[in-house]
Amino acid sequence: MFGMGGTEILLVGIVALIVVGPKELPGLFRSFGQFVGKARGMAREFSRAMEDAADQSGMKEAGRTLKGLSNPSKYGMDKVKEAANPLKWDADSATGKLAEDRAEASKKIQEATARAAQKRLDAEAAAQANPLPVPELPQNRAQSTAGAPAPQAPVGQPVTQPAMRQTPGQRAAGAARKPATRVGTRGPGTNPRRPVPKG
Repeated sequence: MFGMGGTEILLVGIVALIVVGPKELPGLFRSFGQFVGKARGMAREFSRAMEDAADQSGMKEAGRTLKGLSNPSKYGMDKVKEAANPLKWDADSATGKLAEDRAEASKKIQEATARAAQKRLDAEAAAQANPLPVPELPQNRAQSTAGAPAPQAPVGQPVTQPAMRQTPGQRAAGAARKPATRVGTRGPGTNPRRPVPKG
């Protein structure tokens, strides 16, 4: 208060206690508080009267405009707030554009679907008008060869039987009959990569 710190106010209080005395000190503080309250009330009334005068003359609006122009970041934020103002924003404008675009796209899709359906119907009609001949196949091969004799082997050539497939177990049994040989060994207990010491 009045640009003084806590220690300065305490020092003034001690001096007032010594000068005025303890009996009259509470009355002094009461009158001092009333004086400060009246001064603050007058200051408030004066500032309010000045603001009213500025409002009537239009100075306040001009001051706001100048402050907004002097601070570009605040000016930009004001424009953003103005653009986002729900009272000024018309939702139907954007929705109307989207609705028109969607209606146009659905119309194009319907036209393309109708053309494709017509092409398919034309192709089906053409296929029914010109059916392709279907070659006749025997219904069952066993029926067609039932009355015919079995093919005979030519005279002078031996009759061969078809090769039978071997199962993995039969292959392993055949491999077990063969002796196991190792290619490239020099004898038992020698390493082919290490030279044999002379000795």
